Amino acid sequence: VLDFNDPFSTEVKPRILLMGLRRSGKSSIQKVVFHKMSPNETLFLESTNKICREDVSNSSFVNFQIWDFPGQIDFFDPTFDYEMIFRGTGALIFVIDSQDDYMEALARLHLTVTRAYKVNPDINFEIFIHKVDGLSDDHKIETQRDIHQRANDDLADAGLEKIHLSFYLTSIYDHSIFEAFSKVVQKLIPQLPTLENLLNIFISNSGIEKAFLFDVVSKIYIATDSTPVDMQTYELCCDMIDVVIDISCIYGLKDDGTGTPYDKESMAIIKLNNTTVLYLKEVTKFLALVCFVREESFERKGLIDYNFHCFRKAIQEVFEVRMKVVRSRKHQSHMQKTKRPTPNGTPRMPL
Repeated sequence: VLDFNDPFSTEVKPRILLMGLRRSGKSSIQKVVFHKMSPNETLFLESTNKICREDVSNSSFVNFQIWDFPGQIDFFDPTFDYEMIFRGTGALIFVIDSQDDYMEALARLHLTVTRAYKVNPDINFEIFIHKVDGLSDDHKIETQRDIHQRANDDLADAGLEKIHLSFYLTSIYDHSIFEAFSKVVQKLIPQLPTLENLLNIFISNSGIEKAFLFDVVSKIYIATDSTPVDMQTYELCCDMIDVVIDISCIYGLKDDGTGTPYDKESMAIIKLNNTTVLYLKEVTKFLALVCFVREESFERKGLIDYNFHCFRKAIQEVFEVRMKVVRSRKHQSHMQKTKRPTPNGTPRMPL
């Protein structure tokens, strides 16, 4: 792991900051998405009172740090070096409790975004309008419109119209939080256009309706083809991954309990009652391809499997290039450290 201040660290492991007022739901989001905690269990979580850092390294694509900031901490206090915090940040997620009076949250959001932008204009600003499970559909739309309008008006009044804010309606009680996190993580993946292009080629040559490349640990989809994403389709994919992993944990291990429940042999077919087939195949030990196929197209399963073999090989090549870049940047970082002068002015020599 590279140093906090290392200029190459953002290329290797970008940071995602979770910010917002107290009790807005930051820690609950992290526990549900990355620790498989039941949403009902989050009711018993204690309020976070210190900055919590967690490494998420499921694969070369899902590879970042999450920093959970307590709502009561004023990180613009002189005792905090907020410039250092924002300098290496890839995305800043600001969580707003939609069921609470959000005027104070909007004021904190404006202060946070303007300070962060001055330090690092490349940060992606993501606004989670959270706990919308308690609102009616009309109220959700009205709340999102109001927060969107007020937040952008505040930036316009400060002459900062060029700052772009992305807004998501989220809840830990449905799949909206996973989809929102998927969109955030995708912006931090440099290989995203390549992955999307590979998926487009795969589905066009295989007669597939829709395909997702999933991280099976977090159920974040790191890429999909260029056709629009339907929320119901995404939910079915998430449920399928849960079923496959749960059954594999029971029946997929060897008689002596060794082995892994999810490996290169992992595959599942679920036929829905609307003449659609859900098809899951293992890509790497952390990634799965989940496809929606019409029954008549699935009759050519041999063609789909051949194209999948080509797709998996291409993904592995992307992995290899990514790892070469990571190793190269780590080496450059190490060389920079060894060349830094010592306090007496003489250059450091590598041991």
